[in-house]
Amino acid sequence: MAHTEKDHIKVSAQLESEIDGLISHYPQKRSASLMILHRLQEEFGYLSQPAIEWTAMKLELQPINIYELVTFYPMFREHPVGKTVVRVCRTLSCALGGSHQLHSHLCRKLGLNPADKGPQNTPDGKFTIEFAECLASCGTPPVVMCNDDFYDNVSTDQADKLIKKYNQP
Repeated sequence: MAHTEKDHIKVSAQLESEIDGLISHYPQKRSASLMILHRLQEEFGYLSQPAIEWTAMKLELQPINIYELVTFYPMFREHPVGKTVVRVCRTLSCALGGSHQLHSHLCRKLGLNPADKGPQNTPDGKFTIEFAECLASCGTPPVVMCNDDFYDNVSTDQADKLIKKYNQP
């Protein structure tokens, strides 16, 4: 299995072959950037600096050309995350619907700092809690996503049930 190290990334021959196949579908190598980043994040869980540099080398680009994509698109991560990523919408309708209180509740429930508004990982690696900009359900606040699963009108009781549901082995 592939793994990352602090200053190096080890891409398996199978993964590199798969990425070469992705590149071959595009008239210009650069056009495969997003697909490669998705695949590397799927493999490693996040996009480390060595992964960004490896992608740039693979596409014959400068690392900044890849880094600007990683920092622009919110689906890309530069740091490890928990098995379940819980996103709490914080835009106006969700904020008015109690999303900040819900975020604080979830943090307290998982032993995290409710005052920290950035992404936080539980020590056991099971959860990451973070705020999200609009999750596109402004009429049903507060809105939460657990990985790719969407929940609206989330109460603290429902949030407790979600934590229990996603805390399964």
